[in-house]
Amino acid sequence: MTRLKICASLFVFALALAAPQASFAQEDPVVATVNGIKIVRSEIEEARLRLPQRLSNVPLQSVLGMLVNSLVDTKLVAAEARKINLHNDKKIRQQLHRLEEQVLERAFLASYIEKRITEEALAEHYEKLVVANISKEEVHARHILLETEAQAREVIKELEGGADFAELARARSTGPSASKGGDLGFFAEGQMVPAFSKAAFALKKGEMTTDPVQTQFGWHVIKSEDRRPLEPLQRAQVEDQLRMAVSRHIGATYLLELRKTATVKRFNLDGSPITAGAPAK
Repeated sequence: MTRLKICASLFVFALALAAPQASFAQEDPVVATVNGIKIVRSEIEEARLRLPQRLSNVPLQSVLGMLVNSLVDTKLVAAEARKINLHNDKKIRQQLHRLEEQVLERAFLASYIEKRITEEALAEHYEKLVVANISKEEVHARHILLETEAQAREVIKELEGGADFAELARARSTGPSASKGGDLGFFAEGQMVPAFSKAAFALKKGEMTTDPVQTQFGWHVIKSEDRRPLEPLQRAQVEDQLRMAVSRHIGATYLLELRKTATVKRFNLDGSPITAGAPAK
């Protein structure tokens, strides 16, 4: 599986191409022209996919002007580049060739993967996910957050003397859960910072930490209220993750198969043959 994971990193971006391909419908209306050169809707939708993450969910109409302006600038400058024959420059041609290969790679992989994402494959991966989590638990915990270790040890003494944990949390905790008696509800392993999570999951129901637990937030006194089996997420909740995981596996497997039948020769950066055991030049 390690090799599969390594190969997966080479093509996972190909999935992003599935969306723009869908936009190339029979009707691709012109949304602007610049010096007679058309800018069509599919170009706008493709440009939208390259927007920063913070703008990914913004309605298209809200960013339409920005996208059109960007494409207008691109076409104006590209036209100027062609006037001086820059598109025939050797280095530029090499870059264009590389871009062409990347586009073909992404388009092919997106199409290849999409045809092989079956309901059976998704269901099988979901079952593996459920089985992987079947033995895991959630912990219901409370905590009291304090600024210093000395304060935390004082609180532990009070609790060992019979003080009520929830009442002491309301009175002494500096955390946002103080008003709820330090109640954090149920959480799975890894959902809290590592030191806190490790300490909470080491406790049995009803136990509390006998030594303060330090995190970047301060010093914690933790009590385990309850434990329960981790409820597996419903299929609908993880559908996107399932498709991505199955896609990675299909793509990685395909790349490995291609490599098995390919003749790959490697050379040093200066073009000389690689000598066994010698450092790369």
